[in-house]
Amino acid sequence: MSEVTVRKQRPKHLAINEIRLPLPGIVSILHRVSGAGLFLLLPFLLYLLDRSLGSPESFATFEAVVGHPLVKLILIGLLWAFLHHFCAGIRFLLLDLHKGLELQAARNSSRIVLVVSIALTVIIGVKLW
Repeated sequence: MSEVTVRKQRPKHLAINEIRLPLPGIVSILHRVSGAGLFLLLPFLLYLLDRSLGSPESFATFEAVVGHPLVKLILIGLLWAFLHHFCAGIRFLLLDLHKGLELQAARNSSRIVLVVSIALTVIIGVKLW
């Protein structure tokens, strides 16, 4: 008998643009990114809190800073980051309690986290804008 060796075509490089992450993986990565963003922008939030509570003059500075459209967009992004981090955190706590570990339940809870965080961001953002 002759042995036939089959050589598989293996990629020479990792094509990151071809990798498709499942929805629970995307929610997990967004949870980490939102947590890092909230942590890194904490000095900005503390500055805004200081300006809003210091004196009437510093409150006028706060109003001027927050009134700028770019700052409003940053604050809406922070609002989304907080809401997503909160909703995903609840999801991960439930996963730690072994609730929703099945594939379909994990996908559904990921969809719920994305929909709820975006919906709450839109609702609160419209009210605050």
